[in-house]
Amino acid sequence: MIIVMQNQADESAIERVVATIRQRGLSEHISRGKERTIIGAVGDERVFDVTEFERLPQVERAMKIMHDWRIISREAWAQDTVITVRGVALGGGETQFVASDVSSDLAMILLDPFNAPANPYALSGSLNEKAASKKLQSDIQHLHQNQQIAWVRVRDSSHLEAALSSQADVLYLGGELLANRHILHTVGCLNTPVVVCKSPHHSWRDWLMAAEQIVLHGNQHVILGESGTLSWHGAPLRLDVDAIAAAKQLSHLPVLANISQLAHRQMPHEVLLKLAQAAGADVIVV
Repeated sequence: MIIVMQNQADESAIERVVATIRQRGLSEHISRGKERTIIGAVGDERVFDVTEFERLPQVERAMKIMHDWRIISREAWAQDTVITVRGVALGGGETQFVASDVSSDLAMILLDPFNAPANPYALSGSLNEKAASKKLQSDIQHLHQNQQIAWVRVRDSSHLEAALSSQADVLYLGGELLANRHILHTVGCLNTPVVVCKSPHHSWRDWLMAAEQIVLHGNQHVILGESGTLSWHGAPLRLDVDAIAAAKQLSHLPVLANISQLAHRQMPHEVLLKLAQAAGADVIVV
């Protein structure tokens, strides 16, 4: 169950809601926004009726959630979440673009310093993460000097420290980390915006549940990322427009579409870009 407090509700009203939740043997999860506080009742919500909470002082509304994801659901918050990074608003209607090329003059750049070929025989030597971390620090410093925003792809939990110490503005978790609960809980304890991508093998339900795990640990700055799903027509990956549309309908979080590596043999890049926008993507990596 989700309880939405009135605008600028005071602490005594919040504590009364929390006490009511605990009296029934459930636990609470409190999400504090700039204007409103949202309280989630975690556990078997069948012990409650929504009117019990709506009668309490300074409660705007209460609702039972039908999905496994709750805090990020549209039922909990109808308006689109807008995440602001160095003055750039992500979400809320205006499409923003991120370049995958570090030499681009776009305002936001996605760096992938820890990328290595999956084939071990393609490596001339082992990945030198120390050198990669040093180069990352230099690249981010250069971007910040040019008033650009640095997005950093994290491929392992060991890369988080390097990304944060280099002052990355946004952390980008690839689909291979969707089921890694350790890293989801770790980024959930941060105050840094994070993109959680859906892997080609996971459903959009798994995707939303991963985002919910991050938010439950306190990080409200979460972006849902779609970077391709399995194709029926021979191309390695295709844009999952259904997942983007479902995410926009079911969640208030911003949605990103990464089309930089997608192989559409019969579709020009410009058409793929329009397809991502039509599906509802708030941010597009090109």
